Amino acid sequence: MPTDTLSDKTPILTAQCLDSIAQIEGAQWNALAGDAQPFLRHEFLLALEECGCASRRRGWVPRHLILRENGAAVAALPLYLKSHSRGEFVFDFSWANAYHQHGLQYYPKLLTAVPFTPVTGQRLLIADATRREQLATALIRAALEVARELEVSTWHVLFPTPDEAEALRQAGLILRRDCQFHWYNRGYAGFEDFLATFTAEKRKKAKRERRRVAEAGIVFDTLHGDEVDAALWRTLYGFYADTFHRHGHEPYLNLDFFTRIARALPRNLMIKLARIGGAPVAAAIFFRDAQALYGRYWGSGGNYHSLHFETCYYQGIDYCIEQGLARFEPGTQGEHKVPRGFVPTLTGSAHFVAHPGFAPAIRDFAAREARAVEDYAQGVNEHLPFHRDEMGAVGPELRLADSLETRAR
Repeated sequence: MPTDTLSDKTPILTAQCLDSIAQIEGAQWNALAGDAQPFLRHEFLLALEECGCASRRRGWVPRHLILRENGAAVAALPLYLKSHSRGEFVFDFSWANAYHQHGLQYYPKLLTAVPFTPVTGQRLLIADATRREQLATALIRAALEVARELEVSTWHVLFPTPDEAEALRQAGLILRRDCQFHWYNRGYAGFEDFLATFTAEKRKKAKRERRRVAEAGIVFDTLHGDEVDAALWRTLYGFYADTFHRHGHEPYLNLDFFTRIARALPRNLMIKLARIGGAPVAAAIFFRDAQALYGRYWGSGGNYHSLHFETCYYQGIDYCIEQGLARFEPGTQGEHKVPRGFVPTLTGSAHFVAHPGFAPAIRDFAAREARAVEDYAQGVNEHLPFHRDEMGAVGPELRLADSLETRAR
């Protein structure tokens, strides 16, 4: 995109697209992204690009958008030109098929997201809170101009915050809804305190699952990125890759990415290592920030009863309670998380559709989908494992984005 002048009155902002996150200094980008989550940090995005995970060869062409004022970066937007829809976790394959059936090209498309990371967070990166509304409007307008210049079918913004989703809606984008299952820390003193909120039946089941793992002689180590050597990383990566291969897929991430992130963001990377004696048998790789734990990658070298639940969920809950983290986001999908204390939490995305015929149809689809997602989440909410007198405490998660849902209709 050639440098374009955007004038809202004052000041004058210039927009620039970058072919790589390396074209902006890490300190400048991180000042805009803040330190709330590791996924938007310059180090994280740079590793994805330079390790070949989110690269042109893999169908992720960086087009990161920067707004500058007098040469200084004042706003930014992670942006990719995509030739497919893999690694996004907001599914638009049916849209692509509909375009194809009508003889139209759906790809390439523009995407604002963290590759392979279904975590809600800031997408409009603006450091100056006093100018957020003005700069957000300019950033969205600049992205729409990029979409029109490139003549792409669509621009997708995945997992924005509710405030950002509202700004995108006001700019004409279509909102979609989805549901994940998150765990929330209500000041538990320990895991037993958390289990005390369960009904007797559900509490008994959770304890039985944990007991089976312990009876197999499996113990756990908690490691951070700077506590894992090269040999152990090869073992961990083998577990991770095997999970993908078992489902007939190639891993999104490579060993180089993990070892690089372990060096660049060591305390944001946490591993729960399961072992029998000195031998590793499974592992879950997590990310964390000051507020939350994010469960991402799992793998095992054998078949052990309940080990997946223990490694990916119960060990993560233990860690959150110990560290005083407010919530645990274990990833997308998975109703099996509900009996283990994870509750429905609404998420969203926003979509610009260029075609004047498809846009109204997709808007109508998104509105119907939103109602179905909320009905689904409300239904799941009736099957949480907690005592009835605890249900009032878990209900608010389902309402985190109710205003966004209403607007989607």
